[in-house]
Amino acid sequence: MDFRETIRTIPDYPQPGIMFRDITTLLGNARAFRRAVDELVQPYAGIRVDKVAALEARGFILGGAVAHQLSCGFVPIRKKGKLPYTVIGESYALEYGQDRVEVHIDAFQKGDHVLLVDDLIATGGTASAGIRLMERAGAEVIGCSFVIDLPELGGADKLRALGKPVNTLVSFEGH
Repeated sequence: MDFRETIRTIPDYPQPGIMFRDITTLLGNARAFRRAVDELVQPYAGIRVDKVAALEARGFILGGAVAHQLSCGFVPIRKKGKLPYTVIGESYALEYGQDRVEVHIDAFQKGDHVLLVDDLIATGGTASAGIRLMERAGAEVIGCSFVIDLPELGGADKLRALGKPVNTLVSFEGH
């Protein structure tokens, strides 16, 4: 299956020059969604995975399905102020300013083997912050899985430089 055929591209969103890769069309295609989840799970079949952590928001859809298939727990990594219990957070740089991701303080046990999942890896800023956050919480991030890679933006290479294996299902050139 060519995932490119199931992912909608929206030009000039959210700003001119950006080609937004919309996975809602993949999610709405039962066969493509199942195949994507299967391919995200496959590299980790038979390996100890205690939890899948996913980045807000589309990552939650994929991460929940991957956690189900791996028979492990699921942890949402959310934007600042979205979680109701005590949190720890990690800030990261945006093109203009900063943002922050947070997780409940008791989301991980020391030594948990965690797989990070999201729909897309671009610059790697959010994913890197998620990795730092999980490691501060005592987890061991054993890999990172994404449906889409935008290789020109260097995010997957940034995660590999941190020593994290990266699995992606399809690449798109450009932003």
